[in-house]
Amino acid sequence: MKVVTFLYDEQIQVGVISDDGKSVIPANKFSNMEDLMEHSSFEELMSIKSLATAAVDLRDVKILAPIPEPKHDIICLGMNYQSHDSEMPSSFDREKIKAREVPVYFAKRVNRAVDPGGYIDGHFDVVKELDYECELAVIIGKEAKNVEMKKALDHIFGYTIINDIGARDVQTAHKQWYFGKSFDTFTPMGPYIVTADEFDFPPALDLRCRVNGELRQDSNTGKMVHGIAYLISELSHGMTLKVGTVIATGTPGGVAMGMKNPRFLKSGDV
Repeated sequence: MKVVTFLYDEQIQVGVISDDGKSVIPANKFSNMEDLMEHSSFEELMSIKSLATAAVDLRDVKILAPIPEPKHDIICLGMNYQSHDSEMPSSFDREKIKAREVPVYFAKRVNRAVDPGGYIDGHFDVVKELDYECELAVIIGKEAKNVEMKKALDHIFGYTIINDIGARDVQTAHKQWYFGKSFDTFTPMGPYIVTADEFDFPPALDLRCRVNGELRQDSNTGKMVHGIAYLISELSHGMTLKVGTVIATGTPGGVAMGMKNPRFLKSGDV
């Protein structure tokens, strides 16, 4: 099932995408996506999807980021694919997989997630090395505290896609990643959250990123170094993961910084 946040009749709403993918059925009972995740059931969402008479043609709505304004910083994974680890320059040696056995976690501030097809401000007045990183994002739908790995799936509402846009020169200059990853508009998200029941667990999904139509990243989420169950279990043993928490699970190889002659994003790139 695909759930979505959308703009229709000048109102931001949440809803369920129809089976044919051509319309959205509003879930008017819920004020936003976090409210839907916390207070709905699978059966209730299925019943909403069956209300064909309430369907709105997708051509008449604007699809927004599924969680436009996350309540918490996004939890991000660094170096969680061997292909990305291998391509990074020597300045990242301290974080590389070969030097450690535990994940690299960092946070990403998101004041407003960028809608699908939306505009990314490159902040080129201060940024010279703008990079892209496509990632599978896990959305927590049930509060998680001290969760064992075998129970991790019970706390996942679904998955979406984000692109962890980052200013590499700012990131390296500050010797940490928070600021360079958190500029306004640096988190495109969506278009949908696909509920966890749609996939086997852990999901093994193809993950690709294109720049101006050129395939730059091409991998599969089954190649993560640290899997989703491990991440949820470890994190929840130190912090409570609230409903709506977004975990960005890392990016595979193919980013601009990893190239012999880096091809960073420039104005006008898609």
